[in-house]
Amino acid sequence: MGKVSTPRIKASLEKLSSLGHISSRTLFGGYSIMADNVAFAMVSKGQLYLRACEENAAYFTSRNLPLLVTHKRGRPLSLNYYCVDEALWNDDAQLITLAGHALDAAKKEKLEKQAVRRIKDLPNVTFGLEMMLWEAGIRDIETLKNKGAKACWIMLRRRCNTLGAKVLLSLEGAITGSHSEALPRQRQWELNEWAKQQLEQEARDKARRKPN
Repeated sequence: MGKVSTPRIKASLEKLSSLGHISSRTLFGGYSIMADNVAFAMVSKGQLYLRACEENAAYFTSRNLPLLVTHKRGRPLSLNYYCVDEALWNDDAQLITLAGHALDAAKKEKLEKQAVRRIKDLPNVTFGLEMMLWEAGIRDIETLKNKGAKACWIMLRRRCNTLGAKVLLSLEGAITGSHSEALPRQRQWELNEWAKQQLEQEARDKARRKPN
């Protein structure tokens, strides 16, 4: 910890201890204050800052308390953290109330981010397959499900014509939430037959395009 910030960090950990397991780590040239690994405050140059949120913004703005300013590549950068002045620092009850609001907002945002899954999080989808889908314009789970396994497979085949029915089954499993080998046997057979027909049609179309 920096010599200037060390006393304020230690005091902050003690003052905010009722909010959970309070810890700190370096961040953006300062120190992040966390409750149960959720960041909701910062200490920079010996000053405590609380994360801004709808519930505490009115308090800080009415007192014209500044946002935390750091520097990136020599340019000033405002972070969404309000300064805790000495009046607030010495008002333990108000400080805990406002810090609690900041923590609740940080927890809510963390949960919302965790809820937004990538295609790679679905069954059968490797990082490589996710990248192929992305390049084909299928960049989220909703798009994948709306288009369906067959349409997505055709889109991938247009970019990589070596893909076989195995990828089609993987896509179907990803959409239905199961491993490709756990798909109903009848569905596996239907998809394999459909893929076989598509490949045969592609071969016929390719043969017709060849010059005599």
